[in-house]
Amino acid sequence: MERFHASVRVKTTDSYMGGAPSVFVGTYGYPKMAGGPLLIGENDNPEVWVEKAYSIDDIVSVRSRTIRGNTAAASRGPDAMQEIALSAVPLDVEVTFTRPVAFDLRFDGTIAPVGLSGNMRKIDVLDNAKTPRPVEKAVGDTDLKAADAVWDLYRDGVGVHQVSQLLSAGLLGRQRKVVPTRWSITAVDDMLGKAGKAAVSRNTALDEFLVFTATLHGNTIVCILTPGDFRYEMIEHWQAGSMWGGATGAIMRDGESRKGKSGYSPIAGAYYSARLAVLDYLRTTERSARAIVIRSIADSYWAPLGTWVIREAARQAMNQPPVSFEDLAGAQGYATAILGTDTWTHHSTLLRDIATQKNLFDFF
Repeated sequence: MERFHASVRVKTTDSYMGGAPSVFVGTYGYPKMAGGPLLIGENDNPEVWVEKAYSIDDIVSVRSRTIRGNTAAASRGPDAMQEIALSAVPLDVEVTFTRPVAFDLRFDGTIAPVGLSGNMRKIDVLDNAKTPRPVEKAVGDTDLKAADAVWDLYRDGVGVHQVSQLLSAGLLGRQRKVVPTRWSITAVDDMLGKAGKAAVSRNTALDEFLVFTATLHGNTIVCILTPGDFRYEMIEHWQAGSMWGGATGAIMRDGESRKGKSGYSPIAGAYYSARLAVLDYLRTTERSARAIVIRSIADSYWAPLGTWVIREAARQAMNQPPVSFEDLAGAQGYATAILGTDTWTHHSTLLRDIATQKNLFDFF
């Protein structure tokens, strides 16, 4: 909290003129939620933060200066929010608040933190939205299911960040309604994962054991791919002394069979974000595999930044050249060496299944 407070550089103000790169809808009071634009003169797309190699402190600085506009008293709130969500580039807006904005930091493992908030009296959008053609098509088709629209947009190159913005602003699907941002982020990852699984199920099985790894903001991702039809398991290990690790560390797992996922994951949004990155790799390489993803979080990850960190860390891992092994033992040993502990092996159900169950691939 002290580091966030120290990063705030916005003076108390009752007006704002500048960029509105995205929108935010809260969960409080559902289904009558408050929502509106995020106000900051910088791009707040996490993919851009990764491209520019922002540190945690850089991201904290941006987000602590971001104002969350509340549309409770805004004359053009919903319309303005949809215009902002439609645009591929930040729009300039002019906002007046009912009172000076206040520091209102909320920590969350799913959404990125925002430092300031204020109820808007009036908002004027000064630019015209620059809407990509695939977005125009999906938004204009009111007979298209939300899940199909999300998948079409993603395949047409629209990023996860904007897709979740469109869903949150109530611009996709047959029965359209505004969706809290934290729900839309996980919903998009989940819908894309389900569609990706359907595509991967038709692929040829992997014929080797591969290990991928990368680290982003203190989050180390290790992914083991083994021959077989698609199965997925994630193990999350908060190291001792890390943000939620306590004195001894904390670990949890979740997984799914080829029949699908039952219920919401106890690992929350991170489960679906990492799964999407793995499925993207399998779709691109036209392979299927059984995947074990281990996320190890160090104490250097001192502030929760949202599930985008896991998605981007997993993407970085899957984009790196993998290390290949002839058997499971080699892949398991290499993963353990990277993580510096074999604790994860004691919690993996899929690892035991792969090691003990024979399938058709064992007889070729």
